[in-house]
Amino acid sequence: MTSQETDLDRRFVLAKAIAQEAGAMALDYFNRRDSLVIETKRDPQDVVSIADRTVEKLIRERVEATFAGDGFLGEEFGHTAGSSGYTWVVDPIDGTAPFVSGMPNWCVSIAVLHGNEPVIGVIGAPCHNELYAAAAGRGAKLNGRVLTLDPTRNVRNAMTGIGANSHVAPEVMADIIIRLLQAGGTFIRNGSGALMLAYVAAGRLVGYYEPYMHAWDCLAGYCLVKEAGGWHHPFPVEGERLTRGAPVVAAGPGARADLERLAGLA
Repeated sequence: MTSQETDLDRRFVLAKAIAQEAGAMALDYFNRRDSLVIETKRDPQDVVSIADRTVEKLIRERVEATFAGDGFLGEEFGHTAGSSGYTWVVDPIDGTAPFVSGMPNWCVSIAVLHGNEPVIGVIGAPCHNELYAAAAGRGAKLNGRVLTLDPTRNVRNAMTGIGANSHVAPEVMADIIIRLLQAGGTFIRNGSGALMLAYVAAGRLVGYYEPYMHAWDCLAGYCLVKEAGGWHHPFPVEGERLTRGAPVVAAGPGARADLERLAGLA
């Protein structure tokens, strides 16, 4: 085993452990969510609570304690550059709106970049007692079960996840839905893009498309989809682009062409 493989495996073990610990903390907040003070960020649909901030602090502390030279980007507290070549990209609670509304469609999303590639993706969904975990060259698993995507599934015989937010005009989203339905597909939106990407890796959804999404929402899911045998459109992570939004597209092998057409990439 090379030193780089050892470095990756050590971080993979830590990412899975942190996801479990952070998920337990988030679930505790979820079970007493009526006591949380809910704030809005850029619009009334973009909400945050003390749960998001406290969980992100926990994850940062655990990473810094073991890999002090790693960079860190979290949704709530921004980017801290590192010196090791590894950067952790974290959404402490993706799906805060479902979270504060008492729905189980939220997750803890932890990715690790090495260079410009997401080499670790771990997504914990505590309400479902599910842990999705993948690392480069090591495959993807759900609660220890290997995930392998079925190439016979496409938008016409399976469901597609669609994400929307106020960064994208309603008319644009309506056109996406119309074209998907015209192609013989159907769609679901559960309020957590990261969780829907995990569902693509698990074969529950055949693909996922959101015209504007951030790195902390998608990079863990991208690693999972790739390691399960799927495809994803590259996310720009060079320099300041890491902190900006971009289109996110991922699909199983039988739906790549469908999703590329839907996203205007083909």
